[in-house]
Amino acid sequence: MRSQAVKGTYDVLPDATPTWRYLRSTIERTLGRAGVREIVPPIFEHSEIFDKSVGESADLVVQKEMYRFEDRGGRSLTLRPEFTAGVLRAYVEHGMHTLPSPVKLWSLGPAFRAENVQRGRYRQFHQVNCEILGSPGPLVDAEAIALLHDLLVALGLPDLRVALGSVGDPEDRDAYNAYLREALEPRKHELSETSQERLRLNPMRVLDSKNEQDQAIVAELDAPLDRLGDAARAHLDGVAQYLSDWGIAFDLAPSIVRGLDYYRRTAFEIHAEGIGAQSALAGGGRYDGLVESLGGPPTPGIGWAMGVERVLDALEGAGKLPGPDAGPNVFLVPMDETAIDEAARLARDLRSDLHVQHAYVKRNPGKGLRDADRAGARYAALRGERERAAGVWTLKHLASGEQREVPESELRTAVLED
Repeated sequence: MRSQAVKGTYDVLPDATPTWRYLRSTIERTLGRAGVREIVPPIFEHSEIFDKSVGESADLVVQKEMYRFEDRGGRSLTLRPEFTAGVLRAYVEHGMHTLPSPVKLWSLGPAFRAENVQRGRYRQFHQVNCEILGSPGPLVDAEAIALLHDLLVALGLPDLRVALGSVGDPEDRDAYNAYLREALEPRKHELSETSQERLRLNPMRVLDSKNEQDQAIVAELDAPLDRLGDAARAHLDGVAQYLSDWGIAFDLAPSIVRGLDYYRRTAFEIHAEGIGAQSALAGGGRYDGLVESLGGPPTPGIGWAMGVERVLDALEGAGKLPGPDAGPNVFLVPMDETAIDEAARLARDLRSDLHVQHAYVKRNPGKGLRDADRAGARYAALRGERERAAGVWTLKHLASGEQREVPESELRTAVLED
């Protein structure tokens, strides 16, 4: 059988790596200017970290899709399905709650879920993650949303819309879940199998169903925003006011929900216009109880995750992806055996200032120039017995065809002058 990547994974090939460098540099610049610092948690954690953060009544799909295994000591470990739990475990373990608040952290890397594979949905996928910890007010929520919005704009996606909602305080959520159970129980048999299970464990997740019949049923019910308590409503109004003041377009999303138990109050998504029905690029929300559940002190927090593959698809559709790396400034072509070592030595010397490649075997001029052209070089420099005797290289500009003999000591300057 031919070797190939595991289903649901993919290789980032050399022509695509400039895009990933562009992504990382844009993150570092945009988030770094706001004092958000990078943290790199392990790819796997003790399973209990995710059990505590996901919770029994959270979306069953997330639980079933986690890659879980035992190590040689019989300990249960899990490949991270998302970043938040691991980042907050590190926050607690290293006493970062003693730092000035709010503590702002970002991460970039792979996450793992055993999902049904389709375009833009993989089993090893990548996320940009941001957490802001230690401040409970609407200002920090608005800043988190604004940072995500600014990052997407900086990457090249200006046609964005924020969907802003709230899941309320725990008592609001409990009351709303009770309302949904009472309203939906008589019609449970009309719901999809997944929504029937969600109704039992976490009724709010029924609102997130993609099933048309489910959607028709819940459309007749009150939305979470309709049943917010006064405190959660005031918090939402504060976030909305900041976004309005900052010129960030948003729509109130009455039925926006979150599948994980730790979310409180603010919940949001950012959508890109013009990329089809699956337009959500990122989302997040407030989770004031999560740090405490992981053994830390009571700590308010808000975070978001951005799906890298979704963003790259959107950038490609908008024609905003960076091109492949530029080719070498000069490609050295040895035309006899002696010139092979001369080209290798000269390449090492010139690489202090230039991108230089060379052939590793002797080439005739025609094949050498084709090698240089395929490498994307600006110049080809050829060396044979005649050039050696004169102490020069024949330097050819591949676009114009102009060529001249250049002393080896002046080759660096001749290429740099272009």
